[in-house]
Amino acid sequence: MGKKRVATIKGGGGSKKAKAKAAKKKKKPRVVERANFHIKASYNNTMLSATDENGNVLAWASAGGAGFKGPRKATPYAATQVVDILLEKLEKIDMKQVHISVSGIGSGRDSAIRALTGKGLNVVSIKDVTSVPHNGCRPPKPRRV
Repeated sequence: MGKKRVATIKGGGGSKKAKAKAAKKKKKPRVVERANFHIKASYNNTMLSATDENGNVLAWASAGGAGFKGPRKATPYAATQVVDILLEKLEKIDMKQVHISVSGIGSGRDSAIRALTGKGLNVVSIKDVTSVPHNGCRPPKPRRV
């Protein structure tokens, strides 16, 4: 049947001073002077990401990750739920100023902006960065019947 092994616990009898010191030490909340919220609202999904002033992503959330499936991912209600999830992830981070950039033409873009401004954030600017084609792709040749 093989060898019998006995598990031993290491460090189980630590001193009281070490435990008290660990409990006393608290983390300071991270302070971000300028946070950027990027909203991408497409026909199929709504995605949000929060970055600091250098562009490093602090947290992100999407309607698909929130549990919505299919066409319900692009609804305004799903966008408000995504904002709630993202701000829940950012509870430990203190943000002084918030800049919002919106991309895409989905139905969740306005409700996501309203949800962000309604949560008590200090919103400084809202910018639309949706890409617009400058005459775009070449159209298909006309059909000969």
